[in-house]
Amino acid sequence: MNVIMYTFVARDENSSVYAEVSKRLVSTGQWKRLKRDNPRFNLMLGERNRLPFGRLGHEPGLMQLVNYYRGADKLCRKASLVKLVKTTPELAEACSWLPESYVIYPTNLKTPVAPATNGINHMIHSPKTDEREVFLASYSRRKEAGDGTVWIAKSSAGAKGAGILISSDASELLEFIDNQGQVHVIQKYLERPLLLEPGHRKFDIRSWVLVDHQYSIYLYKEGVLRTSSEPYDSSDLQDKTSHLTNHCIQKEHSKNYGKYEEGNEMFFDEFSQYLLNSHNTALDSSILPQIKQIIRSCFLCIEPTISTKHLSYQSFQLFGFDFMVDEDLKVWLIEINGAPACAQKLYPELCQGIVDVAISSVFPLSDSSQKTPSQQSPFIKL
Repeated sequence: MNVIMYTFVARDENSSVYAEVSKRLVSTGQWKRLKRDNPRFNLMLGERNRLPFGRLGHEPGLMQLVNYYRGADKLCRKASLVKLVKTTPELAEACSWLPESYVIYPTNLKTPVAPATNGINHMIHSPKTDEREVFLASYSRRKEAGDGTVWIAKSSAGAKGAGILISSDASELLEFIDNQGQVHVIQKYLERPLLLEPGHRKFDIRSWVLVDHQYSIYLYKEGVLRTSSEPYDSSDLQDKTSHLTNHCIQKEHSKNYGKYEEGNEMFFDEFSQYLLNSHNTALDSSILPQIKQIIRSCFLCIEPTISTKHLSYQSFQLFGFDFMVDEDLKVWLIEINGAPACAQKLYPELCQGIVDVAISSVFPLSDSSQKTPSQQSPFIKL
């Protein structure tokens, strides 16, 4: 029997996820890796910001699949996400799951400033809008009402804790952004997060989401809490190890890194047990339904602009959604990563899931290469 052979190119030397996917493809015996500049491929595992979308799907007789959606940065850049949420009618409910947020451009860029009232209208009609006046109006209202005055400024394209300031001083936040020289988001800081004991510590939740070529949305069944090593102290906003759970910050600056959880990571099984024991609530019924609803809302609102269903090539993409939970067990979306890394122990299962769900659904393997029916997919269709 003739076995169908497929070809792929891998252009991202820095992606540990797609390095593992590449290995798994080759191990099937039905995928051959080509030189990175060969245009006659079935699958491109490309670099996120250097993809030749305009050249895809034009090779005669070849179905081509690529591992990113064009336009998905609308979700993955912090400023773009805030604009999307504010200007999309279908996301009107997002004020209940995205912390109050404003897009701020440094003054040297001379970006048009939205008026303090009716600022959304300005944002709808102008692609670039500085919301500092809208932010200052909200800041003043909250201060007068005694309603939480701590905010966080985050670089729109920043990662690993860079370009961040937490402060209750509006002038300090705006001056910080002006000095940084790039667009930031100022977001209401969650001052009463759910904390882990022992240690009275903050955490965030990373969930991995796979969107296939049919725009079906899948949630990876395992999630990870990235935990702080230091007690949460709302009176000391300078101590980043108390407030930011990024691994690089915890590893570099906390003497207690790894004290409570190996690598400052707690997985869903342990977290589920913790919630039952400490809060008499179940992860599956309290937190996961909120996570699923937020994920669905985000993808459905951008489907018309990024779906490849009717294009000459097809896309899939893995996303990392970062959430926080407050003391009322309410889930908040913090940000979305378009090229997420993965906890070390999850690589084998997650990457095999990408092959099975996103790649083999387009390029089927022969029966001998297929997994047995008893092996359930690690991805849950939403």
